[in-house]
Amino acid sequence: MATMGFPPFHPRSGDIPFLLSEQEFAQAFPRESDLVEWKEGAGQDAIQRAVVAFSNSNGGVILIGVDDSGRVVGRDPDGASRVVHQAVATCYEPGTYWIHVLLVGDKRVTVVAVAQRTQGFAQTSKGELLVRRGASNRALLGGELQRFISSRAFARFDLTETTTPWSDASQPLIRQIAESYGWVNMDPRRFIDEELAADGPDGPVLTVAGALTLLPDPSAVISKSFVEVLRFPNEGSEYDRRLEIRGSVQEVVVSTTDFLVEELGIDVVVTGVRRLELPRLPTVVIREALANAVAHRSYEDVGRPIQVEIFPSRLIVTSPGGLVEPVTEENIRDAHSSRNAKLLQVLRRLRLAEELGRGVDVIQDTMAEALLDPPSFRDRGHSVVVELPIRGAVTPQEKAWVREVERSGEIRPSDRLLLVQAARGEVLTNKRVREVLAVDRGEAVAALHRLRDAGFLRQSGTRGGTSYVLGESVASPPWFRMTPTDLRELVVDLAASGPITNADVRQATGLDRVAALRVLDALVREGLLRRHGERRTTRYELASPPTT
Repeated sequence: MATMGFPPFHPRSGDIPFLLSEQEFAQAFPRESDLVEWKEGAGQDAIQRAVVAFSNSNGGVILIGVDDSGRVVGRDPDGASRVVHQAVATCYEPGTYWIHVLLVGDKRVTVVAVAQRTQGFAQTSKGELLVRRGASNRALLGGELQRFISSRAFARFDLTETTTPWSDASQPLIRQIAESYGWVNMDPRRFIDEELAADGPDGPVLTVAGALTLLPDPSAVISKSFVEVLRFPNEGSEYDRRLEIRGSVQEVVVSTTDFLVEELGIDVVVTGVRRLELPRLPTVVIREALANAVAHRSYEDVGRPIQVEIFPSRLIVTSPGGLVEPVTEENIRDAHSSRNAKLLQVLRRLRLAEELGRGVDVIQDTMAEALLDPPSFRDRGHSVVVELPIRGAVTPQEKAWVREVERSGEIRPSDRLLLVQAARGEVLTNKRVREVLAVDRGEAVAALHRLRDAGFLRQSGTRGGTSYVLGESVASPPWFRMTPTDLRELVVDLAASGPITNADVRQATGLDRVAALRVLDALVREGLLRRHGERRTTRYELASPPTT
């Protein structure tokens, strides 16, 4: 489709120019074809049919905001993108897709690039199998349908039969799975019906999914099906501990989650008379990252296990095999697919995984609620890497303060960061909220008004001059506003009244034990304080009496 200097287009090429004149657009896309479809609006059914047809053919692009004559009329890209994600989510096995916004003159066209499936075939939610023929999406019927399916069909690896006899399965694991399905007995026929087992020449045998869920150590049958944990004391250093966690996939998810929660530990923060324990990484985030890795990894790649790397500032989970069509890094929250659907079903039955498509949502939303930096998902082709930051811009003390404030009124997770910014002394405006939360003007106004109406923020000015500061009813902890110099002066003033302890500094400043110890150590090194005693009996007093 090379026209007037534009390169041939392929959905994976990324060569779509993001800015074109109307003349350039007409030259690049002169007509609908087996690679191009125009859509004036974004009807979900029509989008679904086009996505399926392109998936089953050579791929192509859907241009939303272009009428039947090829005239650019424009379309709201946010609304179009939502419809596209919804349409693709209701398809069966669609190809990978990307969404771009193309500016043609002063009008916006939403470009949906769809890749051809490399395995299997796509169907609409009604079961139609469509292909692209010229400018039409055509349903296959009869012999043509049979030939197409025969040429494109593939077997799911997790349902492949192994040579492992049913008798090797663990009785406790058989009972666990049976109870999760609500079965009264543990008849092998139940497991055959659920494709965890199959009829073999000499009796029932386990499928790959059955071996992974019913054997006490599946790695004897499916190599490298365990989880390898590496702990690194510092960035760039060699690991100082290596651990292999083996067992059925469900046991591996539970055991690895428990180990990581204990290894990462908690932040202990004292606010007044309250002692709060904050996990450095929420348990549900760790569990879901591991469940996703177990359910979506490639078990055909027998040379590598799932690997978990523990660093002081982050947790990294790497699983063999790339993302499954149609999921990409860009649409990972909206597109849904599973490489091992049966494994995911078992994990859901055991309440160890969210519903298909909910895992990434839970990870992202829970980390946002915990005021942690957002996770990242990277597809390296041969593996998927999930990075979970343990630290963020919000300190444990600030998180604890937000929890204390929430005792007097509910705060939406997305509003917590705004409250922290205000507590730090920042004056909030609509523009600043849009920057902090990456939301539009309307959402920023709604967030500010929610916090204002709850009494957490105080409004000043109107219209373009409106700003917000922390409300009088909300006490901002002193350490939010203190510079290092302020903290040192406060501690010296405390010691002027007599010997002080680490606990005295924590109560006065809101710092945790380690941070308070840093301040005290610095003052001792500078000769302003003297240290007496050890451990719990340690006291600090002024090096010289204050002058009057």
